[in-house]
Amino acid sequence: MAQIDDKTILELFREEKTRNTALGHLITKYQQRLYWHIRKIVISHDDSDDVLQNTFIKIWKGLGNFKEESQLYTWIYRIATNEALTLLRQKEKKNTTSIHPIEYELSKNLESDNYFSGDEIQLKLQQAILTLPEKQRIVFNMRYYDETPYEEMSQILETSVGALKASYHIAAKKIEEILVGA
Repeated sequence: MAQIDDKTILELFREEKTRNTALGHLITKYQQRLYWHIRKIVISHDDSDDVLQNTFIKIWKGLGNFKEESQLYTWIYRIATNEALTLLRQKEKKNTTSIHPIEYELSKNLESDNYFSGDEIQLKLQQAILTLPEKQRIVFNMRYYDETPYEEMSQILETSVGALKASYHIAAKKIEEILVGA
């Protein structure tokens, strides 16, 4: 299936007879990028697949109400981010008997993940990222790995560009301190 632009996807979605085609194009265009965005938040491959599926269900259900006040890409990423954070919060609630925070559990999952193909340095970087507060972790991943412009991040995360720049700077400093001290 050839990749088409977001405007065409939205036009196809508006027509009842081409709605499924629109969804196919949407999935083809965004599935891999969303998967890796989600994966950086929830770490686990299985959890990422579940969150991705929930994301596409929410997109499908909400696309008819999409007002086009932002880019489709931004709206989709906001849904994916919120779904990933919802999963982490649910895991944290279930994890009330553990003395370890959810970040510790994510770090352990990373170490035992068969799908993780990074070397020792990459593992240390990922573990350092997991020590960051949730928002800093997301901002760092979006900026460092995806090179997401601050303006786009601002729309996705619904916060100011200045706050995002500050979060990224603080996160980078914390990671540097962890890696230099390691």
